[in-house]
Amino acid sequence: MRRPLIRLREDLATTMDKDPSVTSLLEALCHPALPAVWSHRIAHRLHRGGHRILARLLSNVAKILTGVEIHPGARIGRRFFIDHGHGVVIGETAVIGDDVTLYQQVTLGAIGFWRDNARAEGEARHPRIGDRVVVGAKATVLGPVTIGDGVVVPAHSLVLTTIESGGNGKTPVKIGDGNVQRPHGQYPVQRE
Repeated sequence: MRRPLIRLREDLATTMDKDPSVTSLLEALCHPALPAVWSHRIAHRLHRGGHRILARLLSNVAKILTGVEIHPGARIGRRFFIDHGHGVVIGETAVIGDDVTLYQQVTLGAIGFWRDNARAEGEARHPRIGDRVVVGAKATVLGPVTIGDGVVVPAHSLVLTTIESGGNGKTPVKIGDGNVQRPHGQYPVQRE
């Protein structure tokens, strides 16, 4: 019983540290992302214990209440923080390290069934996010890629390749069919 209480305290402290609009412990308890994180922690234990249907039901209730969809199979580290969480999606085989922050409408997803059905049973389909990573609003990270420790993924990024630890914010982005690759922000101007 002691470990879950420590995690709850850490989550509250993290909310107070990372959201300047939160000025008290009571206000931290009202943060919209905390129910999503806490529900996931329970659903994940149920999922690991073989209670997959009950875990999915709990995650669906949390999604309805919070707008945050976290598959019960996803593994999430300590001091995880979702700011303005509505629209966040985290897939089944995603692994998220400690001290990670996600902003609204972030997707940590798979590439698609056409590719995932060809993967071996148990093979990762979703991203692995390192420690101390920040993923900006509306960023999309797809497939079994790794985002290294300390990386900042800029808002509106599409990440389809691994980013090594210590990335400088110039997130590799694949455009179109994947034959063109440019650093984030260096797009050709297309006029009609």
